Amino acid sequence: MIGFGWVVLTGDFISGAGSLGAALAFVIGGTIVTLVGLTYAELVAAMPRAGGEHHYALRGLGSHGAFIASWGIVLGYLTVVAFEAVALPETVSYLLPELRAGHLWTVAGDDVHASWVAIGVGAAVAITAVNYVGIRPASVFQTVAVLFLVAVGAALLLGSAVGGSAGNLRPLFEGGAPGLIAVLVATPFLFVGFDVIPQSAEEIRLPQRQVGAVLVVSVGCAIAWYVLVMLTVASSLPAGELAASQLASADGMAALWNSSAMGTVLVIGGIAGIVTSWNAFLIGASRLLYAMAVSGMLPAWFARLHPRFRTPSNALLFIGGLSVLAPLFGDRMLTWLVNAGGINIVVSYVVVALSFLALRRREPEMARPFRVPAGNAVGVLALVLSLALAALYLPGMPAALSWPYEWSIVGAWWLAGALLMWRLPRVAPGPDAEVRLTASVARNG
Repeated sequence: MIGFGWVVLTGDFISGAGSLGAALAFVIGGTIVTLVGLTYAELVAAMPRAGGEHHYALRGLGSHGAFIASWGIVLGYLTVVAFEAVALPETVSYLLPELRAGHLWTVAGDDVHASWVAIGVGAAVAITAVNYVGIRPASVFQTVAVLFLVAVGAALLLGSAVGGSAGNLRPLFEGGAPGLIAVLVATPFLFVGFDVIPQSAEEIRLPQRQVGAVLVVSVGCAIAWYVLVMLTVASSLPAGELAASQLASADGMAALWNSSAMGTVLVIGGIAGIVTSWNAFLIGASRLLYAMAVSGMLPAWFARLHPRFRTPSNALLFIGGLSVLAPLFGDRMLTWLVNAGGINIVVSYVVVALSFLALRRREPEMARPFRVPAGNAVGVLALVLSLALAALYLPGMPAALSWPYEWSIVGAWWLAGALLMWRLPRVAPGPDAEVRLTASVARNG
């Protein structure tokens, strides 16, 4: 859940909403995600299968609902993977400003350089290769990177305690409601990650009830992290200096410790965040594409398991191939991906909340090792708040998606999805929905 956005976007958040305004936006966004996370927690404990949302919606809403949930979250995951492929060279260029060499072209006013592209492409190939050979190397890799990231967070907190200034926190609020909303709409993209747990549930060696609990705890940890980053970085420098910084979190760390080396340490922590997020979403997206292919929603090519490594090899290669393309579009791609991915993630949250409520009504006796207290109320709140969050991306709203880039990404994705769903048999919900769907697809060729 902690990728690179906390490094590259913090200055924009603080300057747009103020220090407390940015922190409050993450509390509000985190509360919405927590409610959605509770619905996920009950469902993953009841149905611990690779593919997560795909199975919940198929059983609760039928084939078309399952496709919408799966297709939306796949784009959300793909945008995170692509975001990290662009963010890594951006981070390295902070450490090595002379890195940008070999001008290739300009996209939306940003120059794209061969050396910059080479770093993103090379990393995309390496991360894909690590996942291709199995979940165990990927999980070890993830653990080491997360431990370093936690150490960086502790250094940032300590630095704020000894070197921060309460005066720098002003203005506490900036930009009124539009400023807060601008941060709020980024939270689905920045919090997405807890839902990777359901994607790999079959590979997690924990009791089913604990898997649900871990999912909820992960959301709470992410809320604490983002609020911590907003307040500690805001305490480091005046808001104007943070707004002018290329990487506000890194410059803030350097100011707190009065050492440029500590800024470098934070950037390395950002790289650790890139790697952990990239790795996790490659796992999640590949398992979801695999699950969709197994049930006939996507071509069978995506359902191939590697005979030796038992990983969804073709799905991994497909996602890795798309991430290789992302650095070719330059820095501006970061903003496009955050917004295009955010609205699709929220679409999936809406469908999962509907599935949660439908299963509570249709199958009250279904085994639920992790049962959410006041479940119907939680489900309704998750649904209503997710719909409200989705509305913020629409034309006329303060945080509407931009034309042509962001709407083009979303439109092209859903046009392809509509074509795939048009050929998908309509199957009613139920415990055997996947069996009936697979049989129907087989009959229709």
